[in-house]
Amino acid sequence: MVRFPLSVDLTNRAQTRTSKGRARSQNVGRHYVSLGRGVRSKVMSAITSFIKHHYRHFNAASLVDAAEAYNQHLVSGGKMFMTIAGAMSTAELGLSLAEMIRQDKIHGICCTGANLEEDVFNLVAHDFYERVPNYRDLTPADEQALLSRHMNRVTDTCIPEMEAMRRIESEVLAEWVKADKAGERFFPHQFMYKILLSGVLEKSYQIDPKNSWLLAAAQKNLPMFVPGWEDATLGNMYAGHCISGDVKKVHTVRTGIEYMMELAEWYTETTAKTPLGFFQIGGGIAGDFPICVVPMLHQDLQRDNVPLWAYFCQISDSTTSYGSYSGAVPNEKITWGKLGENTPKYIIESDASIVAPLVFAYVLGW
Repeated sequence: MVRFPLSVDLTNRAQTRTSKGRARSQNVGRHYVSLGRGVRSKVMSAITSFIKHHYRHFNAASLVDAAEAYNQHLVSGGKMFMTIAGAMSTAELGLSLAEMIRQDKIHGICCTGANLEEDVFNLVAHDFYERVPNYRDLTPADEQALLSRHMNRVTDTCIPEMEAMRRIESEVLAEWVKADKAGERFFPHQFMYKILLSGVLEKSYQIDPKNSWLLAAAQKNLPMFVPGWEDATLGNMYAGHCISGDVKKVHTVRTGIEYMMELAEWYTETTAKTPLGFFQIGGGIAGDFPICVVPMLHQDLQRDNVPLWAYFCQISDSTTSYGSYSGAVPNEKITWGKLGENTPKYIIESDASIVAPLVFAYVLGW
């Protein structure tokens, strides 16, 4: 249950614990909201009808066009690849994304290391998260007070270090060490799949597990690619454990170059059978890394008849003011050999935390 109102004094925060051990904030001060166990409301069966009726122009119309084309791509036998940047896992995108995975509306994912791990952080530590609705008003002293409590802020949401990050570190470290001693090597997402499928975390779940998109992906063994994983929290921790000697061989966790090689093989096999679309949430490495597989296969490997991405949509509020990839319009990708002149292309210039669940609801027929 989300508890309103709830306040926390940043400099003198008292806590009590319920019989189930969940932290409950006391005191007065700046307004924070502790995120408790969610209450599922009735799903509006009319979401799609509402969107169709009201979303007629501008970015709203782009959303409808992109969602309609997404459905048409799937109906015609195509598959969809999704990229996830930003902090969409902390935004709890799993509430809709997990169902997209279960219903085979997504056939492969590329995400940042942060999104990979933060879905699991939320799975086991949701009740210890805190919202900061007035985050724009925080002073440097307020931010330092959050740090002293090991609360790491992502916009309006604080992730608890001990209950989330260190809790998962202990489990994944055991898998790293086990693989290291056995001379085995796995990708970052494979280690997470192992942990989730083993059931070792089940007693620690603090949300309905059906709302974890990574658990849904693990259950389907969904193709996953996580470039730049080393800049995520667990990537930093892995580097630390390599330095300390807990992990003897740094390549026990497979690398980004190997991810690109795996992606090249998967893309080639998939597009030999069916067109593959590209749905991009945000920008950055999560988007640029996988979309480059097409020109790599064609230009660098000199292969002929490499299929282009068959559909493209990006949700982004970035601009092109400094050559930003995240803000580049889809047509720019034609010049790089990623998309074709006739590829269906859409860009929804809006907040992904608002837009992505609406697109998913439309595709799912909610």
